[in-house]
Amino acid sequence: MKTYLDIPVDAHRELSDDETALAHALQINGRASFKEIADVLGVSDQTAARRWSRARSAGRLRVLGLTDPLRLGDSSWIVRIRCTPDASASIGEALARRPDTTWVTLSSGGTELVCVVRARGPGLREPLLLQKLPRTPQVMDVSAHCLLHIFFGRDLSSINKSGPLTPAQVAALEPAPLGPEPAADAAPVALDDGDRQLLDLLARDGRAAPGELAAATGLSQSTVRRRIAELRAARVLYFDVDYHPDILQRNFRAVLWLEIDPARLAEAGRALASHPEVPFAAAVTGTTNLYASVSVPGVQHFYRYLTGSVATLPGLRHTATAPVHRTLKGPGPYLPTTATATG
Repeated sequence: MKTYLDIPVDAHRELSDDETALAHALQINGRASFKEIADVLGVSDQTAARRWSRARSAGRLRVLGLTDPLRLGDSSWIVRIRCTPDASASIGEALARRPDTTWVTLSSGGTELVCVVRARGPGLREPLLLQKLPRTPQVMDVSAHCLLHIFFGRDLSSINKSGPLTPAQVAALEPAPLGPEPAADAAPVALDDGDRQLLDLLARDGRAAPGELAAATGLSQSTVRRRIAELRAARVLYFDVDYHPDILQRNFRAVLWLEIDPARLAEAGRALASHPEVPFAAAVTGTTNLYASVSVPGVQHFYRYLTGSVATLPGLRHTATAPVHRTLKGPGPYLPTTATATG
């Protein structure tokens, strides 16, 4: 079955106004019913369902049910791989096909790959990184930076800051509050085989119907609904919208590696998270201890952003930037296929 990596780049993959509003609604509540979405958007249930079906079938949008590594005792690493330009595409595609990677991008003129790698447990012991990649002749350097704290991302994206829905529409869609955040030293959540199977299915289709999930897992529909609610309440499960890579590439995109005075890292991270240009910001290990992705309309906008908002971040010591040329994989562990689905 083909994946997005096999589809030729189409520069005309733009979201319509209707699709953008739908994407905003789903980013707020990935499992909202079509009636809830329709009421907010001022359309019929059938129209909301039809818009979703078209966008999903065309590969423009999908909703993913994802898990927080820290709540399961795992860790996430941002891995930078410097390689020769002739090998970057093939290495990047191999990385994208692995279920332990997300956000695989090609940057720096085709000489660097950046991806997020999920590791079992707190340390990084993946053979892919410590054994296979350094032995590849075209790989010149591999570095890994542990994700320490996310200031903006996960179930939030740029559309939460600049989407078309009004505050009243957002409030109408927001799911019930989950309660206080778990303590930093809270024990990891233990999963059974049924939970793992359920989460694996949601990672492929976050809007899969309870009946479909029940049939695939052997659980009852009431159990499926209860476990989804419980896993969300435990902060294990969250929902995110994945876009076709060409839609992401409609803007000029880049990554920032910032060196911040450690005493002001939290302050700088919160400030960066508030910028409308930033869809992701996190504290990481290493000299450049603040990482962010940036999406702006064009190069001149990026220049103004660097010399304005970024330059005034508290405690800033050093800035490094790299343009993103191509996104090979988004937030989910599995590459989307060209098969259609509704939900």
